[in-house]
Amino acid sequence: MADDLPEWLAKALSKPRMATYLAAAGGDAAAAVRLYWWNVSVSAALYGPLHCLEVTLRNALHDELVRHHGRPDWWECAPLNVNGLRLVGDARAKCERNVSVPAPVDGIVAELSFGFWISLVSGARGYDRGFWVPATHKAFPHYRGRRADLHDGLLSLVRFRNRIMHHEPVFHRHLAADHAKIYRVLGYLNPTLAKEAQAMDRFPAVLAGRGQALSGTRPAHF
Repeated sequence: MADDLPEWLAKALSKPRMATYLAAAGGDAAAAVRLYWWNVSVSAALYGPLHCLEVTLRNALHDELVRHHGRPDWWECAPLNVNGLRLVGDARAKCERNVSVPAPVDGIVAELSFGFWISLVSGARGYDRGFWVPATHKAFPHYRGRRADLHDGLLSLVRFRNRIMHHEPVFHRHLAADHAKIYRVLGYLNPTLAKEAQAMDRFPAVLAGRGQALSGTRPAHF
């Protein structure tokens, strides 16, 4: 039960947070704690591949839109919808609060969220003809499928990325499939980087060690 959790841990992490792990562990507090730490460990191992994907995606899309519109601040003339314009405005305001006025282009690019960049591959009204057809498809030189399928895959990765970054449970997911999807999309963008990243990636070892970590025969590391 939750009362069996060490008092310091229940206070630090909270009983509501630990409830998911206790339920998965059948009420075994010690097993729940091991599952929690393994979830942290596997989330940490996924950070590197997600980092590569997010940064590469935004740079590839930005470069193509700069090329298409002939200006680094392409958002000033691109057919962004109301929400897109709001996100650019928020990014600019944040830069001007923290860096300088006027906000540098590179600063705005870095502040725009993963979700914003993926919206440029979406089927939002006007985005197919305004973004995908003339420019953003070129950011994925190794992709030959439908825009809608690519966007669906990217959207699922945004949601997965947000779970990782917001410290939520991911232990129940098919993590091998999530991991493979990251590299599949990264390969559409830059297969050389995908290969380099895989050579440094410790996720396969963390996933393979799940049984030992949960049994307590090998402690989790992050």
